[in-house]
Amino acid sequence: MLGLVLTAGGARGAYQAGVLKRIGELPSFAGQPSPFPIITGASAGAINGTAIAARAADFREATQELARLWAQLEVEHVFHTDALSLSVGALRFVRDMALGSILGSTLSQALLDASPLRGFLSRALPLDGIADAIRDGHLYAVAILATSYHSGRSFTFVQGRPGHPIWVKSRRVVLPVRLTVDHVCASAAIPIVFPPVALPSAVGDVYFGDGALRLVTPFSPAIRLGATHVFGIGIRSQRAADSLWQEELGIGTDAPVEHAQGILSPPMAQICGVFLNALFLDHLDADLDHLKRMNELIQTYAGSTPATSPPAARGGAPGATVEPMRVVSPLVVSPSEDLALIAQRFAHRMPRLVRYMLDGLGTPDAQSADLTSYLLFDSFYTRTLVDIGYRDASARIGEIEAFLHGGMAAARAGEPSEGTAVIDAAEERAVG
Repeated sequence: MLGLVLTAGGARGAYQAGVLKRIGELPSFAGQPSPFPIITGASAGAINGTAIAARAADFREATQELARLWAQLEVEHVFHTDALSLSVGALRFVRDMALGSILGSTLSQALLDASPLRGFLSRALPLDGIADAIRDGHLYAVAILATSYHSGRSFTFVQGRPGHPIWVKSRRVVLPVRLTVDHVCASAAIPIVFPPVALPSAVGDVYFGDGALRLVTPFSPAIRLGATHVFGIGIRSQRAADSLWQEELGIGTDAPVEHAQGILSPPMAQICGVFLNALFLDHLDADLDHLKRMNELIQTYAGSTPATSPPAARGGAPGATVEPMRVVSPLVVSPSEDLALIAQRFAHRMPRLVRYMLDGLGTPDAQSADLTSYLLFDSFYTRTLVDIGYRDASARIGEIEAFLHGGMAAARAGEPSEGTAVIDAAEERAVG
């Protein structure tokens, strides 16, 4: 089965909508259901994933509606920008740091009040359509991830056909649920920036935050649900990332060493941007590398039985019996442009008081201006990202179409769909 993997990224999620819109325009998908029976997402990817799953009966319509949602987005749809709301958030932090230990209690949970987001998503996401898509056979399962602030575990909330795989890892739990807008809001609650979201449980409310916090292996949920082909959409330009570390090493510059000015000390805004990069950007590329290496290892030992397959492939001791391994075909589309630089061009469109607050954290390097790129929920910026995603998908549309049809043909041919995973060894190493 084909799995769609959508990563986190705040306002950068508009890029994913552009890629999907272009795929939806393929003639073979006109009036057809979604080619992705398995959809997984975290944070902004949870929003995009549930939007596609809820309209899975008509993939083209679903992708066009998703692109429209992002193109019409405004900051006020996501968090309050008035002076009172921003002041309350800031004063709570100051109060807790100055008097929290004396008063014995704290008030602050986040910098911004994201309560508008719930109303916006309630109107934009017809989540009842997920059950219809599953019943009609257009969808096998949709999974979104959130992180418990109580246990620190990553929770994968799955709505799918009866009998879909369920697994428990050392720091990961799967719960079959009927997805609601609260699950989506919990997955999208960027830590420190947005407050935790309460979800009901057998012991009462449990508070959750962004699904990217523990998602070190983004492909894993889709593979465990049975995907044999995984299509991921990243939100980081590899070319931009390479240029930054090359600059640190002095690669590609002709300036004499004695005249080098060095790299300026990072302000708080840049430190926050790197923190969010670590949550949102780095894991997909790393997991793709793990997946490719595991595929090579499995192909090398193709004649081995589960009892004698190499320990590295199964993450266990020599001689242990484990579930069968299989090759999983991946394809990833990532931005051709630096989305941080795009955000810098539109930073003036951030509401004045929010911009004033962010300016107080300092002015980061242009290519490191990532904090703004996650919070700039402005239609001018998001439309630009949709356009970039559309162009990037157009440039690779032949490759994408061949991959998707190959995955669909493999499913029709009856490839195994059990929820086994070829990245278990990498996953176990990442967990610890």
